[in-house]
Amino acid sequence: MSQLLRQVVEEINGLNAEMMSQIRDYHLNLTKPAGSLGILEDLAVQMGGITSNFCDSLPRKAVVIMAADHGVAMEQVSAYPQEVTKQMIANFVNGGAAINVLARQAGAEVLVVDIGVAAELNDKE
Repeated sequence: MSQLLRQVVEEINGLNAEMMSQIRDYHLNLTKPAGSLGILEDLAVQMGGITSNFCDSLPRKAVVIMAADHGVAMEQVSAYPQEVTKQMIANFVNGGAAINVLARQAGAEVLVVDIGVAAELNDKE
């Protein structure tokens, strides 16, 4: 194991239970039904436990789009042919999809990951 990796591993601590408790209490005192934000509340509690901070904002945000094709289109039961996947990816990469608008509003970067697209892609798509 490299020295840097060893140092990082040694600095990993358990979750900060006190911070997690404070965040849960904070959520219970907001003007909303308890648990109404679902997994978002759980994530906020977990992030606070990991970072030992209240995490009211994140310095770097991203939306990760995992793109792939599957055999369903070949069975002619899909609403769209596989060629649409490449077009959609080009739209994501060029900032023209609805998710790009939402990401811009949140100050998040959009990252597209090819995990099995049935087409050749270049850096612009």
